[in-house]
Amino acid sequence: MAKKLVEVRNLKKHFEVGKGKILKAVNDISFDVYEGETLGLVGESGCGKSTTGKTIIRLYRATSGEVRFHGDDVHQISGKNMKDFNRKMQMIFQDPYASLNPRMKVEDIIAEGMDIHGLFKGKERQRRVFELLETVGLNKEHASRFPHEFSGGQRQRIGIARALAVNPEFIIADEPISALDVSIQAQVVNLLKDLQKKHGLTYLFIAHDLSMVKHISDRIGVMYLGAMMELAESEDLYDEPLHPYTKALLSSIPLPDPEVEETRQRTILTGDVPSPIDPPSGCPFRTRCPEAMDVCAEKKPQWLEVRPKHYVACHLFEPESQ
Repeated sequence: MAKKLVEVRNLKKHFEVGKGKILKAVNDISFDVYEGETLGLVGESGCGKSTTGKTIIRLYRATSGEVRFHGDDVHQISGKNMKDFNRKMQMIFQDPYASLNPRMKVEDIIAEGMDIHGLFKGKERQRRVFELLETVGLNKEHASRFPHEFSGGQRQRIGIARALAVNPEFIIADEPISALDVSIQAQVVNLLKDLQKKHGLTYLFIAHDLSMVKHISDRIGVMYLGAMMELAESEDLYDEPLHPYTKALLSSIPLPDPEVEETRQRTILTGDVPSPIDPPSGCPFRTRCPEAMDVCAEKKPQWLEVRPKHYVACHLFEPESQ
């Protein structure tokens, strides 16, 4: 049994948006990430995926709940332990155009973390940068160039090299392929998989493209309006989704077989995603759910393990609702 690396318990992240209103970006979610695995986190834009990642890595302070890394509450870490935490947990950002300093050369961008943590100096520093560039499919001649001289895919590779520079254990990849051409996306995902095998990395892979998430993830969590709807092993989630929202998401993925595509049933969701400032009572998905019941408006569904390693928050699977 793999060891738990990250434990998230009842995590909430709310933002004040003026006039006494609160935006509930992440609203009471719990999950674990095990050593050496990739946990995919999917959902529509604005569902709280990126906020979850940024709260885990302490770019945001949690409103309530806990995030534990190696058993330590990350929001209580300070001093020398904070510097150690920052080295062990890194992030690959969504926008490769905005996440690299345009005034810095690639060598200094990649080596910035090494400089902060005092890992390599002089020729050893340069050797390490060259090694990282080759690891991500670039070459040492690129070290003296500036970000504007690279394509989006190349910039994202530089961002990956920067994250790897300090030998992290856990990497949060925040939609690392969404800003890239489709032809480049598979290259970056395959690179991440190869690096995981080589360095024993653990990933939280945040995305909204379910077909790509399946390709890289061992387990997948589905979020909607700040809440976790379903969590299961990748194959299990795709073969037998339980939550009506997961079913709707999966039915929107086009299939390569024209005959199957033409005959299969699609779940078309009606209405718009409610505002996280004023979410619905009970289940957050009930206003768009084709299987909503009276109880869905009255109380929030429990987070239950309804099959081995398959969790869902839906009244359809609660004993008293069956």
